[in-house]
Amino acid sequence: MFLLSWVWHGLALTDLQELPIPKPLYFSLAGLVYLVIGLGLTVGIHHSIHMEWISLKTAFPLTSMAVGGAIGFFVYLVIFVLGMSFAKHDMMHILVDVLWQMFEQAIGGLAVSLGIIYDMHKSYLEGEKAG
Repeated sequence: MFLLSWVWHGLALTDLQELPIPKPLYFSLAGLVYLVIGLGLTVGIHHSIHMEWISLKTAFPLTSMAVGGAIGFFVYLVIFVLGMSFAKHDMMHILVDVLWQMFEQAIGGLAVSLGIIYDMHKSYLEGEKAG
């Protein structure tokens, strides 16, 4: 998610060139924020599996992407309300930015689901060796 953010704001747009704070500080804080978002996404998906709100049997990666997209929408709302956006708040910018944030976090949800699938597969194979 952090890499996607850098690609979007640093390469596709010129937002990172216009930062009012030093870039090392921005990247440090952004890295910390993405760690917290990733942790929240991971804990949320694990909790949803435990509570059986998400099924591992039907479209688990897509469901995890939807959870990530919802978290992305929530994250954007917090950013928007606090006024921490990169540019002016015209309607087109808001729409593109919220869609990008949802896409970015959906990819994070996909990564979490693939990690869970990998971990389950690894545990299954270890169980087969022991049995």
